[in-house]
Order: sequence, then structure tokens, then C-alpha cells
Amino acid sequence: MLRGLVAITLLGLPAPHPAHPAGPPAITVNERVRHQEIDGFGISQAFRRNELLKALPADKQREVLDLWFDRHKGAGLSILRLGIGSSPTGSPYDHMVSIQPDNPGGPDAPPKYVWDGDDNSQVWVAKEAQRYGVKRFFADAWSAPGYMKDNGDDKNGGTLLPEWQRAYANYLVAYTKFYAKEGIRITDLGFTNEPDWTASYASMRFTPEQAAQFVKVLGPIARNTKLVCCDSFGWNEAKAYTAAIEADPEARRWVKTHTGHTYASPVDAPLPTARKSWMSEWNPNGSTWNEAWDDGSGYDGFAIAQAVHDALTLGDVSAYVYWLGGSRGATRALLQLDDTAKEYHVSKRLWALAAYSRFIRPGAVRVEASAADPAVKVSAFRNADGSRVIVALNTGTTPVTWQGVHGRATAYVTDNANNLTPSAVTGRTVTLQPRALTTVVIR
Repeated sequence: MLRGLVAITLLGLPAPHPAHPAGPPAITVNERVRHQEIDGFGISQAFRRNELLKALPADKQREVLDLWFDRHKGAGLSILRLGIGSSPTGSPYDHMVSIQPDNPGGPDAPPKYVWDGDDNSQVWVAKEAQRYGVKRFFADAWSAPGYMKDNGDDKNGGTLLPEWQRAYANYLVAYTKFYAKEGIRITDLGFTNEPDWTASYASMRFTPEQAAQFVKVLGPIARNTKLVCCDSFGWNEAKAYTAAIEADPEARRWVKTHTGHTYASPVDAPLPTARKSWMSEWNPNGSTWNEAWDDGSGYDGFAIAQAVHDALTLGDVSAYVYWLGGSRGATRALLQLDDTAKEYHVSKRLWALAAYSRFIRPGAVRVEASAADPAVKVSAFRNADGSRVIVALNTGTTPVTWQGVHGRATAYVTDNANNLTPSAVTGRTVTLQPRALTTVVIR
């Protein structure tokens, strides 16, 4: 008998010694190898999308909020990303209201803040999210007010004028204080969105070095929030911003979370930091409203499940924040909000995200997991309450039988016909259906 050699199966339990050697288990989880702590999963409803929700009847509003935040009826999302306004003008569902739309008379003049208590209905949704138990509120600015920038416009890129840096930092902190008065604590604060992309809507450029320099201005002023940077347009592009901050000891002191989007490039590796990182914005390209699970379009539910898996396992991200929770028309949001028909529609993208977000809770830790079949993409987590979550995406066309599931377990299946449909695990066996996402929860 070989000593010191122990097969590890689900949850790090020693496997019984077989009379004859058997093949490897379908899924192996080793809790001794721990990866990142999870902060949560979330959405944004910036750029006035909440006004679409408010246009629905009260019962429909509640159903949508349940789908976003309820842990039994919906996704149980735990992060809400808010847009810090830049301009009070523009077409509907374009710009957000600013707390200081007009130049107060220069960077050293006393600020003239305004607050309507509504913030394009973001306050209302934040309060509703809080009632569901959401505690992470991530406020992010797409641009400084135009008068603070070299192009005089909140849109079309431009850069922050050096003499306005401290005033812009104070402006951001003032926003968090207005939310505090409404009973909402902004836990995470970002000063730039896609600083490497010039957009026709609210946008502002920072080089990695400029971002690191501004962090040193904002950090000492925003002591009561976790400072976030830099929401680059792509994940590979975000690495330069993270590297610039990590190379500067003072900037590194203040930035608690490094963020990136995945429009220009997908998550393929961790960002170069020991701090936490978030995939803080993405939705796929597409030209129609799509409710399909697996149609090869690239913006079906299956595509979202793959993207979340890769972000968690390749990028070691601590949070995944989707763009958007709901919008109108040919949107790739999780929901389509039809303010004309007073109705909403649900995509499989919601259920793909929910297969992770409902069960993997803030404070969970990802642990090592692998699958014998390369067609099965698996990740595993241990929640703070001791429950375990194993999420398996079978990308193949044949079922995979997973034997040896220990403990009181329930499997939740999401595919063409199911939306987190629960089934008890009997005989310690789970069948991973082809082209399906299976979440196994062991309590």
C-alpha cells in the first residue's frame, strides 16, 4: 500500500481506496488550495435606465427588482454600480444629472453643489437594493464637469485640467456625502470610466501615469470609501493602469480595488496586483434583443456563463459587474424594459449570471477545482456560512456523470428549458447535461 498518496475528490475528502484503479472523478475539488475572496456580482443602471423601470406599473417594478436582487426568485445580486453625473442636458437616457453643473467661478471658488435627492432614480433603486440586503454601492464617474477639462465638454474625451484636480476630488466625495444623507453608504468610488477611450457621450482621458498621479490627490480626501481604478476599456489594457499604480508607493497605498472592462480584450490572466480586482463592466455585441440560451450568437446566456467562468478562474476577479441590468430596444442587458408597453422581458443572460450570483455570496473564497473532461468548465467556492458551491458548464454535446458528491446537495440546472431548476442529488451522483450550466450547492 502506498503511503502519503491520497486521492482528493469533492471538497478535499479522501477517496475510498478502490479494489481496482478507476479513472479520475469527473470533478475534483481541493479546498486546501485557496484563491480569491469574492466581493459579489452586480449590475449598473447608469445613464437614466432606472427611469425605464419607474415607467412600469408597481407590480412589474417589484418583479424586476426581485429578478435582480432576490436570492430566491432571481439573481441575488450584491453590487450596484452608480453613475456619477456629468451633465444635466442631453437626449433621454443619455446623460446623468450633475451635482455641480455650473462653474462656481474657478477651481478655488467655494463649490455650488445641488442635490435633488433622486439622481435620475438611482437613489430609489439603491434604497430598494439595500432592502434586499445589498451592501456594496460602487459610484463611478464617466467624466468631470466640462468646465474642469481642457476641451470644455463633459463628452468627447478631453483631460482634467491640473488646476481642477483637487476640486474634482472634492466633487466626487461630495457625491458620496449626498448619498449618505439618503441612507446609502457609497463603499467603492471610481473617478474614471474607460480612460483610454474617447466616446461621444460622457468621457475623459487619463494615461496610466496621470491616473496614478490623481489617485494621490483623491485618496487622502476619500478616506471613507474604497478607491477604485481604472475601468479600462479592455482587460489587457487595464494591466498598464494597474502596473502604474503598483509602481508608485503612494498611489498603491490608496487604491483598494483594480478594475477593468472586457470590450477591447477579454479576461485572460490576473491583473498585476495583490489587491482585489473586479470585472466592472461588459456586455457582448449584438443587434437584436435575444432571450436564447445557446444559439451561437455570442450574446446568448451560454456566452455569458463562459465569460463569468473565465473571469473568475483565469482572472481571479473578486466581482463581476454586468452592463446593464435592464434597458430598452435591442439591448444586451439582462432585461428588456419596455416603457411604452409597460412590460419587461427576461433573457437567459440573467439566469447565466444568477447561476453564480445567487449562490456564491460576498465573503466566499474560490478553491481549486478541475474536471477530467476538458469540455467541462468548473469552478468551486466555499461560502462564509460553510456551504459549498460548485458551478459546472458542460460545453460538450454529451452528458457527463459526476459521482461522489458528498453531503446534502441540490443541483440547479440552467439550459434551454430550465432557469435554475432545482433537483435533489440522490446516490451522490449528478449528471451534467450537455450545453448546460449546473450549480451544485452543498449545505
